Amino acid sequence: MTRRVFRALLSPLPRPRPRSLALHAVLLTLAMVTLVPMVWMVTTSFKSLADQGGSLFLPSGDGFFGVAWDRLTVVNFVTLFREARLGLALINSVFLASVAAVGATLCCAAGGYALARFEFRGKGLITALVLGALIIPPPLLLAPTYELLYHLGLLDTYWGLLLPAFAPAFGVFLFRQATVQSVPRELLEAARIDGCGELRAFATIVLPLLRPMVGAFMLITFLAWWNNFIGPQVVLQSPEKYPLAVAIAQLKGNYYQDYGLQMAATLVSVAPVMILFMLLQRDFIAGLTAGAVKG
Repeated sequence: MTRRVFRALLSPLPRPRPRSLALHAVLLTLAMVTLVPMVWMVTTSFKSLADQGGSLFLPSGDGFFGVAWDRLTVVNFVTLFREARLGLALINSVFLASVAAVGATLCCAAGGYALARFEFRGKGLITALVLGALIIPPPLLLAPTYELLYHLGLLDTYWGLLLPAFAPAFGVFLFRQATVQSVPRELLEAARIDGCGELRAFATIVLPLLRPMVGAFMLITFLAWWNNFIGPQVVLQSPEKYPLAVAIAQLKGNYYQDYGLQMAATLVSVAPVMILFMLLQRDFIAGLTAGAVKG
């Protein structure tokens, strides 16, 4: 065993093929091009208003790497949370995105499970309606949704935003397909014979089997609501209820733009999403690839 380890360590590494080197060079170039806007966003958020037009990335000076490190500042972030009240918008976005992601995931998982494993009158019609709703562009639903919320008295409330988002047709059909592939009928029948109720079977059997899809759909819904820009402007009228996307857009003036302030706000909005993706990336990738390989 020890000889094999030493032979593996001392053996020469395989030479990379020219095709592999060319492919990695192309991918590295594309990655650098993709990261340039991110680098510009981060560096601009720490620059003062006077340095924003003087250099593309960091201000030049006599410091390390030819950068004037002493001219970098966090005044943009201080202005955001003290004067622009971005902290309140951040709390609103966390609340809306979290509630929408959890509520939509549970409702869609329950609806998809019912369409896949229950037999009832009108099942085919409901499935056809769900499929038909997938082809309707969401902007076409803004006007009827606004009128319905007006008659229900839900305008300028968070419930007016959240209730239409709890059962999207895409999520219901997605979980229906995932249930057909991942939840066998025999397992559910065995649980019912042992006295397991439907709610308990859904919570202890169905949801664990659908965990990759649950993680992927929850992340997709969270991202969609975190970046939701049109819906809050249609439903909400009070500025203190605006989420982060609307609050950042209001930082832009008609005749004046502070790019450092806007990029600092954008960096604040990107950071929670990056952390969430790092935590759920395994379930996200597994959910996207579910059903791609027949096993």
